[in-house]
Amino acid sequence: MMAHIIAIALGLTIDRIVGDPPNWPHPVRWIGTAISTLTRRWNKGANAYRNGFLLVGTIALTVFLIVYLVVALAYSLNLFVGIVLEALLIASGLAQKSLKDAAMDVYTPLIDKDMVLAREKLSWIVGRDTAGLNESEITRGVVETVSENTSDGVTAPLFWAFLLGAPGIWLYKAVNTLDSMVGYHNEEFEKFGFASAKTDDVLNFIPSRLTGFLILIMTENKQALSLHQRFAKWLQDAPKHPSPNSGWLEAATAVQLGIELGGVNRYRGVETYRARMGIPIYPLEARHIHDTVGHMQRVTIGFFILFVLGGVLLGIA
Repeated sequence: MMAHIIAIALGLTIDRIVGDPPNWPHPVRWIGTAISTLTRRWNKGANAYRNGFLLVGTIALTVFLIVYLVVALAYSLNLFVGIVLEALLIASGLAQKSLKDAAMDVYTPLIDKDMVLAREKLSWIVGRDTAGLNESEITRGVVETVSENTSDGVTAPLFWAFLLGAPGIWLYKAVNTLDSMVGYHNEEFEKFGFASAKTDDVLNFIPSRLTGFLILIMTENKQALSLHQRFAKWLQDAPKHPSPNSGWLEAATAVQLGIELGGVNRYRGVETYRARMGIPIYPLEARHIHDTVGHMQRVTIGFFILFVLGGVLLGIA
C-alpha cells in the first residue's frame, strides 16, 4: 500500500512539473493506432453494434494486462524500480500541466488583447467554431474545457490509479481514448461507438461528482453563498448538461466563480444551444481562466489527500 501511494504521489509531482514532453512516445498514441486499425476492420455491416463492445473489451483488457505485467515485473526485480516505473506510468496518464498550459496559451493573448491568437489557441482545445468570438465567449470555452477535463484528465485517472494502480489508470485512459475516437452520435459511429461512450460514462460517474463536490468545498465562493445554497444550485444545474458527467464539474465552477456557463455554440456553422448554468454575478473575463486552473490544481491535491486518508482508515479498519 505504501509503495502504491508513493508511486501515485511521485507520478502527480512529475506530471505537475514536467507534464508530457512533446517528443515523448506517449502510450495514448499506441492505443489510438490500435483503435484506428480495429475500427477500420470492425465498424461495418450489421455487426457494428456488437463489434463496438468487442472493441472496448479488446482494447481495455489488452492495455490493462500489458501494464499489469510490466509493473509486476518491475516490482519483482526491485521495490525502487517498481515504484519509479509505476510513477512514470501514472504521470503519463495525468494531464495537470498540459491542461494548465493549454488554458494559459489562450489566457496570455487574451489579456494582451490579441483576439486573433486567442481564438486560434482556443480552437486547439475545443470543437466549437472560434472565429469572431469575443473575450467572454473565449473565456467560456476555456473555463468549460478546464472544468470538464479536471475530472477526465486528472481526478478520474487518479481515482482508478488508487483503486487498481498503474493498470487502473491505463484501463481508464484506454476507455477515454476510445470515447474520444469513436464515441460520437453520428451516422458513422452511432452503433459502433455506443459501447465506448457508455463505458466512459460509467468510469467517470463517481469521479466527476466527487470532483464537483471538492470544487464546492475547497475553492473560494465569489458569491458569498452558504454551503447549502451552493449545493442546491449545483444539484439544480448539473443535470442540465447533455453529458451525464460534465455538468457536475461545470455547474460547480459556475457556482463558485459567480459566472454563467452554457449558451450558444457553433459547430461547423451549425448553431446549438446548451442549457445555462450558474448565476451571472460577474461577466466572463480572462481572469476566470486563471481561477479555473487554480480550482483544478487545488482539487487535485484534495483528491489525493482524501484517498490517502481513506486508504489509511481502511487499513486501520
